[in-house]
Amino acid sequence: MKPYVYVTRKVPEEIYHKLQEQYDVDMWPEEEVQVPRELLLEKAQKADALLTVISDQLDEELFSEAKNLKVVANMAVGYDNVDLDAASKHQIAICNTPDVLTDTTADLTFALLLATARRMIESAEFVKEGKWKSWSPMLLAGTDVHHKKIGIVGMGKIGTVVAKRAAGFDMEIIYHNRSRHEVAEEMLGATYCSFDELLETADFVVCLAPLTEHTRGMFQREQFQKMKKDAIFINASRGAIINEQALYDALVAGEIAAAGLDVFEKEPISADHPLLSLSNVVALPHIGSATKETRMAMMETCCENLDAIFNDRPPKTLVNKNLLSL
Repeated sequence: MKPYVYVTRKVPEEIYHKLQEQYDVDMWPEEEVQVPRELLLEKAQKADALLTVISDQLDEELFSEAKNLKVVANMAVGYDNVDLDAASKHQIAICNTPDVLTDTTADLTFALLLATARRMIESAEFVKEGKWKSWSPMLLAGTDVHHKKIGIVGMGKIGTVVAKRAAGFDMEIIYHNRSRHEVAEEMLGATYCSFDELLETADFVVCLAPLTEHTRGMFQREQFQKMKKDAIFINASRGAIINEQALYDALVAGEIAAAGLDVFEKEPISADHPLLSLSNVVALPHIGSATKETRMAMMETCCENLDAIFNDRPPKTLVNKNLLSL
């Protein structure tokens, strides 16, 4: 009897058929609508494996009822949607998809920085709305990126690759991290500094830290007030790392110049959210890894992890590595 795998979001046919070759596959048929919580709980109760996305909440309630569940293949680098302690308690392997999306997410992060600095979205809408009447010296003038100082909060794999792109723009690179990143310092000339120093001196503050109990809510009004008035804030990590009301208030008060956001505390963000009313906010729908090549690679990694578990091999990207000793 084939293992039963429940897929919580519609995947391309080639991935679906690949899974069908080895498993009894059931899939939520929607691309843009999340599987209802009650249905997810129902499917998990009989599943041997779940292939999930970052918006699926996997907690003690789910794990305690999922008596057959052996593995969750979470299609994301982050796993803040998973109660890792609960999963380990129930001896359920949690796998993620690191590495394959590093460059792609770095591309988007730097593109978001450029778009915000040069007011690209605002300018495109200006043209489409028929407002462009003549060339003017200061029309939609943004700010330079080259030779400015970028401050990266969270110098992990993605942060390091963003720094590499910044170096190509002749930017001065400073960073704050839990620990020193000697490779980034040696190869890219990055300078480690305190969180406060980064806030006070960077022209661009780029948040790429993972969401943890230590980083949740780390950007409050106080942090934005420490930034330069012409500084630009970029968040491509997790929305819950910032206080969105504090960011809105700081932007309205002119305490910082602009913000580029790919993530939000509640996703999808409501169309009437105050941040979306501001012309100096560039908002994207969490598309950091959204290229066809990368999303396919993420799904392939999920398939490889399932294959390993059901063939008694260590999975490629196991998060709760303590299970290996059980």
